[in-house]
Amino acid sequence: MSPVIKYTLARVGLFVAVFAALLPIELDIFIKLMIALVASAGFSFLLLRGLRDQVANQMAGAAERRKAEKERLRAALAGDEESKGDA
Repeated sequence: MSPVIKYTLARVGLFVAVFAALLPIELDIFIKLMIALVASAGFSFLLLRGLRDQVANQMAGAAERRKAEKERLRAALAGDEESKGDA
């Protein structure tokens, strides 16, 4: 499974867990949702570092591949333009 999907599911799971923990407390539902959002963000920062690093590495690899492909295409286009100019 993709690290992005794992990380997303873990973040949603943390949110649901925090929200479920707040259900018995007598508060407005909007306040509970806001507390769950902020708390799950903090917990994910502390608990999901490994998954976050995997996502960052995957994104960096994809960016490198796109950059290499872009340079390859530019070189191919530059070569095509020079051969057209010579003809």
